[in-house]
Formats: sequence, structure tokens, C-alpha cells
Amino acid sequence: MADGTLKVGTITTSSGSGTITIGQSGETITIPSGATVNMSSATQTGVGGANTPTFSAYMSGDFSASNASWTKLQINSEYYDTDSAFDTSNYRFVVPSGKAGKYFFAAKTACPGVDDQEDFAISFYKNGSRVEQTDVGVFSPKTDATLFASTSYSWDLSVGDYIEVYIYQTSGDAQNIDASFTNFLGYKLIT
Repeated sequence: MADGTLKVGTITTSSGSGTITIGQSGETITIPSGATVNMSSATQTGVGGANTPTFSAYMSGDFSASNASWTKLQINSEYYDTDSAFDTSNYRFVVPSGKAGKYFFAAKTACPGVDDQEDFAISFYKNGSRVEQTDVGVFSPKTDATLFASTSYSWDLSVGDYIEVYIYQTSGDAQNIDASFTNFLGYKLIT
């Protein structure tokens, strides 16, 4: 067959249903610059996808964090949660059935009333154990400073694995954690 250009408006199978194959093993199909492939109403396999489950959660009010011990953030409200995977009673994201894979998480919070050289830190816990690589700490430069901390990390997770956010502060007594600056989000990566 000679090289050339095929110009048609629609390609269908001769039977009206089934599979249409374009190209063969070892060949490259090129979509020219400026062309649009509209798959909005098609069943997509092998391309694109959705970053779900995805969630964004927050604390509905301030809470008191103990001095010099890791304390779980009481993140009990959601902006959104596509798969009902965030547990607002236990303050954690749990990988739902059929949704194992690579995930990205980020969290931030603030602690007021921290004095000179006292510290404030945030960390993720996976399945009840602290993941030290995610620890992010800050030291107070002055009296009664509000310290902000954030962290992010990605994991390859199995069904039932769970991720929580903890904080640590050394102000000498319990401190209120500021709900207005506290957020925890995550989503499954398309791979």
C-alpha cells in the first residue's frame, strides 16, 4: 500500500460495533500540534484517569495539644471526600477497597503561644507509627509566637492502610492548636 493521507469524517466498523485498531505493534500514532482528542463521552482505558480517592479535611474548632508528646490533630470535618475514605471520628484517611496505589498527602497547622527556643513540629503517622522522614519542626524566635508547620509526603499504600497527622510542641504546658490554619488533604496519583 502506498503512503498517503486518509481524509474521512467518521470511521466505524463494518458491523457497527466492535474494535477499531489504528496502527500495529512497533508503530507510533502521532496527534499533530493544535489537534484535539475529545474523549469526554468515551470510556477511557489506558489514558488519563482520575486522582481519586481525593479528600480535603479540616478541624471544626481549636483543640488543646499536650506538652512534649505527639498529639493527633483532631481533623473532624471535610471540604470534600470523593470515596468517603476520610474518617472524621478517628481523624484519618483509610485506603478504601480496590483503591491501593501511590498517594500524595499534605498537612499544615499553627500553634500560638510558643516562646523563645521552644519548638513545634508536625508529622504523618502511617498505620499508627510515626514516619520520621515527614517530621517538620520550627523553633520560636520570640515570646508568644505563633508557629506554622506543614509537611507533605507520598506512599505506595495498600487497602486498609491509614494516614494521620500529629503535632508536637514544647511550650511547657498545653497549647491550643489553631483550627483556622489546619488542613489535611490527599489524593491517589495517576500512574
